[in-house]
Amino acid sequence: MIKFDESYCIDVFKKLVDIDSTTGQYEQIQSALCDMVDGLGFSYEVTHKGGVIVNLGGDGNALCVTAHLDDIGLMVRHINADGTLNVCAVGGLYPFYCVTENVRIYTRDGKVYTGTICRTPSSIHVTEEELRQTMPDYRKNVCIVLDEDVKNACDVRKLGIDTGDIIALDPRFTLANGYIKSRFVDDKACAAVLLTIMKAIVDNKIKLSRKVYFYFAMFEEIGHGTTYLNEDVRDIIAVDIAPTGPEQNSDERKVSIFAKDAKFPYHWGLTNELRIAAINNNVDYVMDIFTPHYATDADGSVLAGHDVRHAAIGPGTANSHGYERTHIDGLKNTYELLMAYMGI
Repeated sequence: MIKFDESYCIDVFKKLVDIDSTTGQYEQIQSALCDMVDGLGFSYEVTHKGGVIVNLGGDGNALCVTAHLDDIGLMVRHINADGTLNVCAVGGLYPFYCVTENVRIYTRDGKVYTGTICRTPSSIHVTEEELRQTMPDYRKNVCIVLDEDVKNACDVRKLGIDTGDIIALDPRFTLANGYIKSRFVDDKACAAVLLTIMKAIVDNKIKLSRKVYFYFAMFEEIGHGTTYLNEDVRDIIAVDIAPTGPEQNSDERKVSIFAKDAKFPYHWGLTNELRIAAINNNVDYVMDIFTPHYATDADGSVLAGHDVRHAAIGPGTANSHGYERTHIDGLKNTYELLMAYMGI
């Protein structure tokens, strides 16, 4: 098997995570991805709603491997009388996971402003009881304070900020002893794994024995990333994070093969083919089940009516939808399982 290019994968992940791409805000990251794919020399198509489908070559019934580039985030719901912003979630971003985070607000006319997600009231030195006794709630006691001299809603509107503007969180990427800590490991780390495979194919002049598409989706976090597929696709594998936690087998240094999620079980035959590929190639893997609040883009493809077998794999990842953490070994094992299954 071709060795995993760790430095390339980390570099690509860092480039991807540095680009804000809250679901719906895909143009910049789509353009950056297309530049990367052009540099590797693969052909691709850009979907009408947003997404990139790369053709890796090969013949026969096609396999689609998908990872997503959209992030969870926030949206301006209302401009408050004191000049702060009331917000709502885009995707599964819970308030207790984002209070005190720095953000960027993107207006519809292209302006960008910065701010901070705060509790209201915000200072424990003067409002200890209120802060200690209440959970953060977007509807009641969480707001964004702008880094602007605004005193009221009129001041904010003069900046061009309005209801419906997109808000992106600072990813805060760091790497220590092989552990990758960042927001949006879900799913930009997995997208980086796919790009690392593409580089290995190019560098080693590999000809695939089966037709393969790599689908970089932009709407996974709200449930419809891969509802469109090329007509010749017969199997789809979603590459997404495997959340760690109580009663979970997933491990940050291993790749998980998903048996079931909150939607339904994954296809028995395709899942077992992945398991056999892992065993035969000494890939460090576990089987796991993710309920009750987890689904992947492979589920979306099936629910859209495509006649495909579906499966999902991914690196063990802690603190899902928060300040996430995985290990480079988890990405390596995900890479090796995909390479083994693709016969490379």
